[in-house]
Amino acid sequence: MPTPKYTGKLSLEEALTRRRSERSYYPNQLTNEQISQLLWAAQGITEPQWGFRAAPSAGSCYPLEVYLVNPKGVYNYIPQSHSLKLTLKDDQRPSLARAALGQNFISEAPINIVITAVFERTEEKYGQRAGRYVYMEAGHAAENIALMAVALGLGSVTVGSFWDDVVKSVLDLPAEQEPIYIIPVGYAK
Repeated sequence: MPTPKYTGKLSLEEALTRRRSERSYYPNQLTNEQISQLLWAAQGITEPQWGFRAAPSAGSCYPLEVYLVNPKGVYNYIPQSHSLKLTLKDDQRPSLARAALGQNFISEAPINIVITAVFERTEEKYGQRAGRYVYMEAGHAAENIALMAVALGLGSVTVGSFWDDVVKSVLDLPAEQEPIYIIPVGYAK
């Protein structure tokens, strides 16, 4: 993927002011540069020596996994190399929309970013408080995506209403990963 840019044209204050939940998208595909920026905002490496990421993580446990779902397939984002690994071929967006209780804007959006978590990564260090920290981290990553979308002239919405087991099946997720968010992103109508 293209190297992420570390400066932009829109201030954080403007992005915060303009951010809205968008549920209707034009079919225009996103560029590789836009996708690169969105995924970097979610979990990209911001400090290479220590491996720190764009979203804070309790104890640097990094329980989140990020997936890109587009018309060509499902890809796991690999933060360490800022790259994508194909995990499933073909367009899974219609099935993902059905798994999300028929929220059809999910299949309409050119991409969806799905955030999952491996809770055990945080449980090893924090025990029963891990769930709280994992959900907080997922919220940080989701907000980063939403603000980056605005900065790129795009719209997004965070979706938490879906059948977890169906999302896991549709995306063929590993057993230890639990879906937390589906975030459609595209040019808002």
